[in-house]
Amino acid sequence: MSLRLGIVSFENVAGPTAGRLATGAGHWARLDDRLLVWGDELETARASGIAVQDAGEIADGAELRLVTQVGRLFQIDHPDVPVLVDKGRFLVVQLAEEQAARMAGHEEVCYKIMPLEDGMVVFERVAPTGRAPEPWIQDLVDQVARPSFEAALIRLTSFPTRHSLSVHYGTAATWAQDELRRLGYSIRTESITVGAGQSLNVIADRVGVAPVPRDLALVTAHLDSVNHPAGGGPNAPAPGADDNGSGSVAMLEIARVLARHPAKHDLRLILFGGEEQGLFGSRQYVATLPAAERTRVRSVINMDMVASLNTPTRTVLLEGAPVSQALMDQLGTAAATYTSLAVQRSLNPFASDHVPFINASMPAVLTIEGADSANANIHTAGDTLAHIDYDLALDIIRMNVATTAAALSISRTPGPFTAVAGGATG
Repeated sequence: MSLRLGIVSFENVAGPTAGRLATGAGHWARLDDRLLVWGDELETARASGIAVQDAGEIADGAELRLVTQVGRLFQIDHPDVPVLVDKGRFLVVQLAEEQAARMAGHEEVCYKIMPLEDGMVVFERVAPTGRAPEPWIQDLVDQVARPSFEAALIRLTSFPTRHSLSVHYGTAATWAQDELRRLGYSIRTESITVGAGQSLNVIADRVGVAPVPRDLALVTAHLDSVNHPAGGGPNAPAPGADDNGSGSVAMLEIARVLARHPAKHDLRLILFGGEEQGLFGSRQYVATLPAAERTRVRSVINMDMVASLNTPTRTVLLEGAPVSQALMDQLGTAAATYTSLAVQRSLNPFASDHVPFINASMPAVLTIEGADSANANIHTAGDTLAHIDYDLALDIIRMNVATTAAALSISRTPGPFTAVAGGATG
């Protein structure tokens, strides 16, 4: 027997439906401002006078599935699959079990398919409360600047591709190392395997001035790019302006802003390789991270696509897991205090370099452009500077600067530091 589906604007939810939402009960799933309802919940909504948009019915033998996709890659691969709810990064579709199993080959790379559960909050808009700005943090936030960010992004997208196995990736990685070294960071590289090939991670350190043991704050992004329509190989043109030139250069901008401010705790900046082929760089980094280092990790802020405006207003999606909740709250507070960003939140982590840290029980959050739509240019030759929204990127950087500064307990007094083996001291 088929089951009818309806879509309700979340703003219109009231009465019995609102009560069940509060307790997590009922046949519904929330995707920000849209509520998909079925079964008894659909009838209750209609009986309450709530406007319901008909969304068809669940066919016999099919189940509701949540798709989390990179860009529009699921829809590109499966244009024949009807989409019930489209919120960019997140889709609701209906598939039979055998269909979903056949599509699972791109799991953890391009898209993930999972059952849509009763009472599931896929992602939601939140309204964090700001605080009075800390003057020393405000000073750091005010140093975030478009000219330095834009110049670095122009340089990074000048490489024909940054495919992890291309010669251009190595050149781009060398350029990034030079930039970080010029700022005074201690630099090392880490060799990684990507399938049958070799690539590398770039790691930059600053040691804090407090006595040991010190905490460790990480800021990460992936440096590589890819062009899937052209076969995804190392010779396909892939400027990767948003994915992930924007995140890589955002990390460099954070490095610049924090470079001359002594910190109590340790700062580590990482540019990962092999992300587009399956998180190779971050998986191998986490797998080899000693237990003593893992226990020091206070925060991991990952940036992957921070410069495409997919929403009517500038919006950031904070994507993490229960282990990340405190960090997500800190980021939300920083967004409300130091930026004009609207904030969305999801506890369904997928397909970026925050995931290996979360799987190892470390607090990691992906900060990514808002999820209402999706940048369809990524993973193509069309991911160019023409589609970059600089104001959005700079606000996300400001949020991350403020949160990282607080985690490091950075001194109010700036001063030079001298690079030493493994890091730098004031």
